[in-house]
Amino acid sequence: MFLSIAGVILGAVIAIFTTITVENLRKPRLSLQIAPHGDMNYQDRPAKQARFLLVQVLNNPLPKWARWMTRNPATRCHGTITFHHLDGQDYYGRSMQVRWSSSPEPSPLLITLPDKILSIYNPSNLTTRMDIQPGESETIGIAAKFDDDEHCYGWCNDNYFSKPVWRNPDWSLPSGRYLVKVTIISSGDKASEVFRLVNDVSRTDFRLEPKMATDAIYHLTHPR
Repeated sequence: MFLSIAGVILGAVIAIFTTITVENLRKPRLSLQIAPHGDMNYQDRPAKQARFLLVQVLNNPLPKWARWMTRNPATRCHGTITFHHLDGQDYYGRSMQVRWSSSPEPSPLLITLPDKILSIYNPSNLTTRMDIQPGESETIGIAAKFDDDEHCYGWCNDNYFSKPVWRNPDWSLPSGRYLVKVTIISSGDKASEVFRLVNDVSRTDFRLEPKMATDAIYHLTHPR
């Protein structure tokens, strides 16, 4: 009798442990890495030439031995970007909402008046959350540099409504080098990574680099 009860209890414990392990394994697993930059040439746009720095957000596939199961999608992904001096001090004291590169640019609403035409943008129409299927990825914009400018600009949806357009003074960064912390949150996971932004160079050398092992980065990635 005792052995029978013990067997039932042991079986229940094993079943619960297995269920928890499987569900934990199937949760989204986000990772962040530098994506190839985007070089663009324009004509009738706010800049003739631009370089956009990008980060790839990947929902990692299950390990090979576990692919008889299916990893859950990372749903409603959203996130923030903060810019820091190399010593870790927050440059702006606030975070910037991420912009998903695959989301459409805002379309203006044209209002015709007797003497002019007004172009109004509606930021509520922009995509701020993204679903990422297992094994797939999406990119987010980090910063952009235009023409022969010395400044670069943190890149987000606000840049489409700024004055001047694209060159948003609220996210302007002068020539120099900075740390960039990217945090992405989904319904089932959270990922954070730090990169180095190099902006003391021309547009053609403007770039993101992998993080370096410094005390400043340790404190950014291990907040108290």
